[in-house]
Amino acid sequence: MIEARRRWMLTAAAAAAASALARPVGAQGMPREGRDYRLVKPQQPTEAPAGKIEAIEFFWYGCPHCNSLEPLLQDWIRKLPADVFFRRVHVPFGDRRHQQLHYTLEAMGKAEALGDKVFHAIHVDNDRLDTVDKMTAMLSRYGVDRKQFAETFDSFAVRTKMRRAAQVSEAYGVDGVPAMAVNGKYYTSPSMAGSNQASLRVMDWLIAQERQARK
Repeated sequence: MIEARRRWMLTAAAAAAASALARPVGAQGMPREGRDYRLVKPQQPTEAPAGKIEAIEFFWYGCPHCNSLEPLLQDWIRKLPADVFFRRVHVPFGDRRHQQLHYTLEAMGKAEALGDKVFHAIHVDNDRLDTVDKMTAMLSRYGVDRKQFAETFDSFAVRTKMRRAAQVSEAYGVDGVPAMAVNGKYYTSPSMAGSNQASLRVMDWLIAQERQARK
C-alpha cells in the first residue's frame, strides 16, 4: 500500500493544496472533524515520555510542500510548551535514500540542526543528494565527519528506523506530506486545514484538547 501511495503522493498533495479553500481555521467555529482534521483509527501508541503530548510531522526531504512548511514549522517548534514532545517521521516516499539520510542524521544527533540545510540543498541548490558522496560533500561543510556518516548510513540501527517509519506511516494512513498527528489520536495537514499556517493552528487546538482531557 505504501508503494502505491508513493507513486501518486505528489500529484495528490498538489491537487489537494490547490483545491483547498484558504480559509482561516475557526472562520466557521472551531476546527471541524472530517474537514480540518480526522480521527486516527485505531488510535496509535506514542513514543512521548510519561506526561507529555506527542506531536508528529510526517515529511519527505524531496517534497516541495514540506520545504515550504519548514520555516513556519521551525518557529512553531521553538514555541512549543514544555508538555509537548515533538518528533519527525520521514515517510518512505520518493527516493528512499532521503529517508536513510534523515535517520542517519537522527542517529548522529544532528537531524534538527541540519534538516533545513538538507531542504535548502535539494530545493534551492538543486542538489538531489541521491548518493552518499553528494550527501557527505554537502554535510561536511557543516562539520559532519564523512567516515562516521558513511558508517552510520549503512548501519542496522538506521535501517531499523526506516522500517519502523514505514510501519508508522502505514498505521496513520499517510497518503501525502506534509501531515501531522497529535497523541496517536488526531491527524491533520495543510491540505485539510487550508494552508500551512492553518494546519499549525489546528495542531495547537488539538494539543489543547488533549491537555484539557487530562485534567
